[in-house]
Amino acid sequence: MDIEALTGLSAQNSSAARAGSKLADDFDTFLTLLTTQLQNQDPLEPLDTNEFTRQLVEFTSVEQSIETNQNLESLVALTMAGITGSTVGYIGQQVDAIGDTMGLEEGGSIEWAYAFDQIADSTSIVVTDESGKVVYTTEGETSSGRHEFNWDGKDNAGDALPPGLYSIQVTALDADGASIPLATSISGIVTSVTLAGDQPILTFGGVSAPLSDILSVASPSNGS
Repeated sequence: MDIEALTGLSAQNSSAARAGSKLADDFDTFLTLLTTQLQNQDPLEPLDTNEFTRQLVEFTSVEQSIETNQNLESLVALTMAGITGSTVGYIGQQVDAIGDTMGLEEGGSIEWAYAFDQIADSTSIVVTDESGKVVYTTEGETSSGRHEFNWDGKDNAGDALPPGLYSIQVTALDADGASIPLATSISGIVTSVTLAGDQPILTFGGVSAPLSDILSVASPSNGS
């Protein structure tokens, strides 16, 4: 089991830090020009100090804004480090997540679930491979609520299908033939946690899901 990219938060300089460095360079240039102009000004026609004062105030305001951004970025980085550290505990746990695609291993099976909040007149389940080809069809449950569907990785003729990604399509119809809104979910044992983008990504069952898509976490049942 791998834990990837958990130290990537500080790999690069933040945009606020780069902006602060650029501001410092600009401020040094500004002071150099100001000093040179003051040294070479005409005593009878002194330079207008109001403009310099305005620019100094602007520099101070920008510097404060950049410092605020740096503090916010540090806070976000610390928060993400905490979230990432806590999600390491998901490794080896059984999770349910929003989705409809799972990986099938040699001789393995796939566990899906679907749910709707009203009684259906009919429910059909279709399993397709990576190319979209239908490899298995069956009827599903019609009662309202959550229903599990465990597929043994075989087609309707009973032949084992090769390893790969397979998707489930569930259609529930009411007595008038209208489609009933439903949700599908996938389930598996977490094998790795990766920090990618703005939240941890959990890998299980040959697929990956962001932390925000995780619906539940539980200790795996015996024999998983």
